[in-house]
Amino acid sequence: MENVGERIVGDYLRIKENCDFIDFNIYTRDSQGEIDVVGVNNKIKKVFICEVAIHLKTGLQYTKNKRPDTCERLTGKFIKDIEYGNKYFRGYKKVFMLWSPIVKESKGKMEYNQMNHLMTMQKNIRKIKNVKIELMINQKFANALEELRKYASAKTEELKSPVLRVLQIQEYLERHIKNTNKKKAV
Repeated sequence: MENVGERIVGDYLRIKENCDFIDFNIYTRDSQGEIDVVGVNNKIKKVFICEVAIHLKTGLQYTKNKRPDTCERLTGKFIKDIEYGNKYFRGYKKVFMLWSPIVKESKGKMEYNQMNHLMTMQKNIRKIKNVKIELMINQKFANALEELRKYASAKTEELKSPVLRVLQIQEYLERHIKNTNKKKAV
């Protein structure tokens, strides 16, 4: 079952990228591991293959043996993702994305600089597979969430996605409270 972060990405792909098929936690047959979200827009033959990491307090930080492992782990994940995309989506434009709301830039030791880990991972993938990884992090993640909020706030019907429904309820509640307070002030 997908988690909330994966659902946010899936909803974004369905609404903003017009994907007509979204799947979550796809176990790859050829290699150990899973892909968090895959969205397919069959009309324009475009596939979005996404890794999602929702780490809040610590930011995007993976460790192995108590040492930072973010670059190596993400490089490995995306190499598998690229191989999956190339095998199963021939003839499709492939977009590889990393979604993470909080990625920190450390002023201390470089080994703890999460942004540096992502830049190194992107360079590694470009060098090994000649593929660009799109980073939907920090402000870009916030912008995508805001786009979903705007979409949800414009709808009056009950939205089936739990994420969109929460955003819709929040927006309508805020409007209601604002209107109620205006009436009380009169």
